[in-house]
Amino acid sequence: MDTSDKKAIARRALALVDLTDLNDGSNHDAINALCQRAQTEFGNTGAICIWPRFIAHAKKQLGGSGIPIATVVNFPGGNQSIDMTLAETHSAIDDGADEVDLVMPYRALMDGDQTTARAMLVAIRSTTAENALLKVILETGELGDESLIRQASKMAISAGADFIKTSTGKVSENATLATARIMIEEIASSKKKVGFKPAGGIKTTKDCGDYLAIADEIMGPDWASNTTFRFGASGVLDDLLATLQDEDAPESQGY
Repeated sequence: MDTSDKKAIARRALALVDLTDLNDGSNHDAINALCQRAQTEFGNTGAICIWPRFIAHAKKQLGGSGIPIATVVNFPGGNQSIDMTLAETHSAIDDGADEVDLVMPYRALMDGDQTTARAMLVAIRSTTAENALLKVILETGELGDESLIRQASKMAISAGADFIKTSTGKVSENATLATARIMIEEIASSKKKVGFKPAGGIKTTKDCGDYLAIADEIMGPDWASNTTFRFGASGVLDDLLATLQDEDAPESQGY
């Protein structure tokens, strides 16, 4: 890949990054730093993604930047009750969340319990419908089997997800190119306006280019935009900026 191609990918990917801090030890100082990092000399990231308890604080920090705030519910295990997850979602929206990343009850789905999985999706969709973007996390590394990943994708799409997302970033296998292909194929088959978010393990400009190439192949070169494609990552921003600045990237860490 020549330098101009790499820079083109970096420019494109930067605006698609959900800059993420879901570290257990996160605090207000870390969120302040995240909000600052999201506003770069090359433009803003697609969103920030943070724990619910930091939403109100981040809202103040971001001011009029226009950067959406995403948060997580039923996270990371996907095993909370519907009532608890509904309460989390209502609170997050009241605090100013623009996007909600919901972990599907993937263990229920693995056990053949489609009813429980679907009930969660429908309940949270009803809450976010007019208030926030809904991104459904399938936890594909745990689902493992292609047929289950397709089933989970179909279920999330039919329940009204605005995006389907690979992973929490908290398990041993997160986003993979093979999984991305499966999920984007399901989006294409659905004929619905649904986005895709790979998350976890995306570290470099090349990684971003590999995922975008799959989206371009299946959906066409004009499909992947801020409204249809996001990268769930923290470390990748350093590499994207280094690419654009003709510098060596520092060693990336985190989600």
